Amino acid sequence: MRKVSTGFVYFFGALGGLLFGYDTGVISGAILFIQRQMHLGSWQQGWVVSAVLLGAILGAAVIGPSSDRYGRRKLLLVSAIIFFVGALGSAFSPEFWTLIISRVILGMAVGAASALIPTYLAELAPADKRGTVSSLFQLMVMTGIFLAYVTNYTFSGMYTGWRWMLGLAAVPAALLFLGGLILPESPRYLVKTGHVDQAKAVLDTMNQHDTQAVETELSQIREQAQMKSGGWSELFGKMVRPSLIIGIGLAIFQQVMGCNTVLYYAPTIFTDVGFGVSAALIAHIGIGIFNVIVTAIAVAIMDKIDRKKMLNIGAVGMGISLFVMSIAMKFSAGSFTAAVVCVVALTVYIAFFSATWGPVMWVMIGEVFPLNIRGLGNSFASVINWSANMVVSLTFPSLLDFFGTGSLFIGYGVLCFLSIWFVQKKVFETRNRSLEEIEATLRDKATGHAAVADTAK
Repeated sequence: MRKVSTGFVYFFGALGGLLFGYDTGVISGAILFIQRQMHLGSWQQGWVVSAVLLGAILGAAVIGPSSDRYGRRKLLLVSAIIFFVGALGSAFSPEFWTLIISRVILGMAVGAASALIPTYLAELAPADKRGTVSSLFQLMVMTGIFLAYVTNYTFSGMYTGWRWMLGLAAVPAALLFLGGLILPESPRYLVKTGHVDQAKAVLDTMNQHDTQAVETELSQIREQAQMKSGGWSELFGKMVRPSLIIGIGLAIFQQVMGCNTVLYYAPTIFTDVGFGVSAALIAHIGIGIFNVIVTAIAVAIMDKIDRKKMLNIGAVGMGISLFVMSIAMKFSAGSFTAAVVCVVALTVYIAFFSATWGPVMWVMIGEVFPLNIRGLGNSFASVINWSANMVVSLTFPSLLDFFGTGSLFIGYGVLCFLSIWFVQKKVFETRNRSLEEIEATLRDKATGHAAVADTAK
């Protein structure tokens, strides 16, 4: 292993999250200008936004499982190349269909990053730091979204500004590729492919040269790696079923609670309640700054608070915020006070999401699947997440026209509270447990051993 610091590994390992956030967030401002220049209707607007999501489904489905065969690091490099090509293709698109195709390509990299990075970070980090390290992905996502908001405002005065907004994503894509050339491979993948000495060197670096911790972890990894790589039958088998339910449930609930409709369409929502375009984009930047701060706090506390508790607190905060926002929207026409209340409620909603469901969902799908199908399991959960994201985002403009902002968000709020039931009944706690301990728990539960009572926490 090349001599690199853990900070370097974690930063570049999570950098794909910045591209994920930038490429999904930048369209929220760019669409205000694209729709005018290309004369787009509601459904066409929805497709411009959602084309990335369609690509993300394909990327998560194809590239994610390939990481079990070719390694996490190699596929990160492939993702960086796809990010670069998709960003430049979007920037130079002359008309609607070229833009759609370019954003589908871009989305493939976004989906690949969502499936690869949580797994990669979870496999690199020691158990007592795994939540914090894995949630760096979400911090990068929020940082990318914030940079997208700043870029949107910076180029909002230019007729072709939206091309710069979309094209600048090529810069971090190039950085990700260069950093990826130096990153180590996942120690779990190295052991599985017979490169035990290399795996030991990586573990030694990531565990700060704690020999005992390295030997213990390496022993556990070698034991689990002896299992034959699994496929779809193992993913849907009895042993993995609790993990699969968690992956599917968290992936769907994270989207149907309305998070990305707010992230993608916030400027549109602001203009609907009376803000001008420039004021809406400035308000968006303020939200972006607040989100990065809140997510950074979440990263700091991720390994100090149980995952389930964070999910439940987040659901309550998001649900209440959506109800308040809905009421304010009903009275926002001509009322400055109601418009301000709407913006505050929207900001609080995103803050709760950024601190809880945003990072925790990605952390947990990187933790709960066994080693022999971890890439496949992560990929499947990511496909479900992006599919739900696409359905919600694609239908949002039309539902907004039909129901109006005031009524639509009440439905999302109800789903926030429904998620609490799911978390309490179906999700088991993973904090401070090694990936091998979680896998042993699943195996014991499948064979009826009492040792698994812990999972009911």
